[in-house]
Amino acid sequence: MKAQKKVIANLNKCYAVAEFDYDGERHLICAAEKHDPCYIFNMDGEKIDTLWEGPGGVMTLLQYPLSTDDDPIMMATQEFYSPNDSAKAKIVYYTRENGAWVCHVLCDLPFVHRFGIVQRNGKYYLVACSLKSAHAFKNDWTCPGRIWIAPLPENIREYSADNQLALTPLVSGLYKNHGFCRCEEDGYTFVLVGTQNGVYKITPPAEEGGEWGAEQLIDVPASDMLYQDYDGDGVRELLILSPFHGDTLSVYKDNGGKFECVYTCDKKMPFLHAIWGAKVGGKETAFIGNREEDRELFALTWNGSEYVRDILDHGAGPANCMYYKDGDKDMIIASNRETDEVALYTLCD
Repeated sequence: MKAQKKVIANLNKCYAVAEFDYDGERHLICAAEKHDPCYIFNMDGEKIDTLWEGPGGVMTLLQYPLSTDDDPIMMATQEFYSPNDSAKAKIVYYTRENGAWVCHVLCDLPFVHRFGIVQRNGKYYLVACSLKSAHAFKNDWTCPGRIWIAPLPENIREYSADNQLALTPLVSGLYKNHGFCRCEEDGYTFVLVGTQNGVYKITPPAEEGGEWGAEQLIDVPASDMLYQDYDGDGVRELLILSPFHGDTLSVYKDNGGKFECVYTCDKKMPFLHAIWGAKVGGKETAFIGNREEDRELFALTWNGSEYVRDILDHGAGPANCMYYKDGDKDMIIASNRETDEVALYTLCD
């Protein structure tokens, strides 16, 4: 696998990426880690709007699943500027009012890093993760974070800074609570959360008001992870980047409920961070990027006998990436934070 690259914008410390569908068209968006804007692009990579000028500190972007074509709603974290500067972090949502994008606070959640929405039996729920809960000095990790949950109504607009969504802690005592992966099975969605304590599977209740599932799958420290069936045997493997902002990529196979390591990349890749899983050409593929030294973006696949790494870019330093289809083209948008470039990659053989 190879890629043709096209830089579509320069954005200081670009970070979060997502797709945003409205007005009958698909769009790509990219927001910044620091005090910088969030841009909206058409599918050709042309910048067509600015969702906001600031604040930044955006770790997650997510279109609200119940937004409509003529009433688009984009959710985001804001004011998470670093693990040492995120005590004022919050989850917000943007609506379009008379042609302008307007910010509303969903909830204040100090140190919130990632969040997502899961669905089961027609009900939607928010799952949010705080990286830590407090700190007294730079790089203080003594106060663990949590996984938070809340049911979501059909009308998110009822929430504001003065009437915030109430969150309930589900799992506490989690250190370096960083990784977040949304998955689907049996008609519902769940998430995996990666922490220094290991990987947790968070499952929404089967019935409204029922119990949530919170299962530790593995105790290996995980900065991020994917859950895909790479070897095609019908059982998903757990791909882990470790430790927190670490340099090691490993794949663990589920052997009767116990995960055992079957592959560790022999190359150390400092500050592994960008991660996305997708089926490309019928093959489960992991797209991974690291932010130090070689600063690569690569694809990892199983060729029937071993895992293969195909380098797609070198030197750019992606913080995040997202695979999508554009007609018959296989595409990636990447926020190359270390070079301040937003880039599109067209995949080819």
